[in-house]
Amino acid sequence: MIDPESRIEALAPALSRLQRGVEKEGLRVRPDGALAATPHPSALGSALTHPHITTDFSESQLELITGVHADPERCLAELKELHQFVYRNIGDEMIWAASMPCRLPSESEIPIARYGSSNIARAKTVYRTGLSHRYGRRMQMISGIHYNFSLPEALWPVAGLGDASSAYLALIRNFRRHAWLLLYLFGASPAVCACFVEGRRHSLQKLSRDTLYLPFATSLRMGRIGYLGEAQDALSVSCNDLESYAASLTDALTRPYPPYEAIGLRDGDDYRQLATTLLQIENEYYATIRPKRVIRSGERPLHALRERGVQYVEVRVMDVDPFCEVGIAAETMRFLDVFLLHCLTSDSPPDTPQEIRTVASNAQLVAARGREPGIELRLGERRVALGEWGGRLLDECAPIALALDDACGGHAYREAVEAARRAAGDPASLPSARVLAAVRNEHEGSYVDFALARSLGHRDAMLAEPLSPEADTRLAALARTSVEEQQRIEAADRIPFETFLQQYLDPHSVVA
Repeated sequence: MIDPESRIEALAPALSRLQRGVEKEGLRVRPDGALAATPHPSALGSALTHPHITTDFSESQLELITGVHADPERCLAELKELHQFVYRNIGDEMIWAASMPCRLPSESEIPIARYGSSNIARAKTVYRTGLSHRYGRRMQMISGIHYNFSLPEALWPVAGLGDASSAYLALIRNFRRHAWLLLYLFGASPAVCACFVEGRRHSLQKLSRDTLYLPFATSLRMGRIGYLGEAQDALSVSCNDLESYAASLTDALTRPYPPYEAIGLRDGDDYRQLATTLLQIENEYYATIRPKRVIRSGERPLHALRERGVQYVEVRVMDVDPFCEVGIAAETMRFLDVFLLHCLTSDSPPDTPQEIRTVASNAQLVAARGREPGIELRLGERRVALGEWGGRLLDECAPIALALDDACGGHAYREAVEAARRAAGDPASLPSARVLAAVRNEHEGSYVDFALARSLGHRDAMLAEPLSPEADTRLAALARTSVEEQQRIEAADRIPFETFLQQYLDPHSVVA
C-alpha cells in the first residue's frame, strides 16, 4: 500500500500542470427580477454549436464554458470575458447571480431550449421536454457551477497510481464520501423564492411573504427540493471500475420505469420524452461528480469512456457564489484542486450499495442542516461530529496545499486551505449564513430582492470594465461561425428523425 505522501511526491512533476475548466449556468432575467422570456440572443451565436456560450434546460438559461487552463486565474479571466461579452449583447437583461431561481412564471410559460431544425437539435429539445414531464420545469431552472479537473495524461504511467481510469474512479469514490465538506464550506442556497415550490410538498419554513428557507441549510440546490427524486434515488451507480460504472448506467438507460411509461412517449406527432426508461440519456444522471471523456463528433459518451477511458472528472456540487461576479472565486478553485488531489491520493476502498446510500444521506443532511450545532454524520458503523471529521480532512489537505505551492510558487494554495479551516470553525462566515444574513438584514427577508441586487451589481461592474477589443472580436467571430455551423448541420441531415432517434437512443451504439 502506497501512503498519500508518497503519492503526492510521485505527482510532484505534474502539480504545476493541473488542468481545469468551468461551466457556469445562469438565468437571464429582466430588470424586475422575473425570468426573461426572450429567445437566446442572436448576437451570442448558435446554442447548438457555440463552444463557449450555449443554453442548458431553458431558452432563458445560459451556460458559459471556459476552455482548459493550467492556471486558475487564466480560467477565471476567460470566464469573465464570456460574462462581459454576454452582458454587452443582452440589452437590459441580467444573469441571475444565484443558484436558486428568480421569480418564475407558470410551468407552461418557462421556455424549453431550442436548437434549430436538425435531428440532433430536435433530440436535444425532446430530451428537455422529457425532463419537464419527469421533474417539472421549475426544478430544471436551478443553476450551478461545474468544475472540470484533470492531470496530464502522460503522467499516469509513472505516478504509481495505476491507469488513469482506475485512478479517476478511485478519486470519484472518495469524492462521494467527502463531498459533504464542499456543501458545508461553499453551499450558498439556503433560501428560495416561494414560487419555486408552488403546488409541491416541502419542509421549508417561511421567512417572509415571498421567501422560504431552512435555518441551517447550506445548499437547497443539492437537497430534496433540488436535483433529486424517486427515480434518481433508485440509481445505485458503482464506481469500482469502468465496466461496473458503464453497466450501471446502461441498466438505467434500458430499464423501463412505470411512472415514465405513464407519461407516454408521444402525443400525436409531438414527442413527450426520448424514452420511457429510468434515464433518457446519460446526462440525466444527476451525480455529484462524473467521469468524463471528450467525445468525437456524434459519439456516445459511454462508448467514449469504454473505448478510451476516463479523461477528466466533472464536479457538480458547487453552488453559484452570489458574492462573486462570475460565480466562483480563485480561492475556491484552489481549494477544489487540493480537495480533488486529496481524493486521488488517499486510499479508496471499493464502494458498496450500502455505502452509496450512506454517503448520499450524509450529503442530504449537510445540504439541509449543515450549520446546525452538534450535527453528526455517519462514518462506517459510527457517528462522528461534522466539525471533527471536517477538521481531520482539512489537516490531511494541508501537505497537499504545501506541495502545490512548492510546484507553482507562492502561498495561494495554503491560504485557500487556511481560509476553509477558518470558515469551518465559524459557521456564521459560511456563504450560506452570509446569504441568509443579507436577505434578513438588507432586503427585509426577500431572497429575490437579495439576488436581484447582487445581479444588478455584477452587471454594472462587468459593463464598467472594458472588454478587450481582441476578446470582443474573437467572441463575435465565434458567434457568427457557430451560426454557419448550425446551418451546415441542418443542410447535411439525410435520415428521418425517427430513424435518427432509434440510433441515438441505442446505449450500445457508437454513434449518438
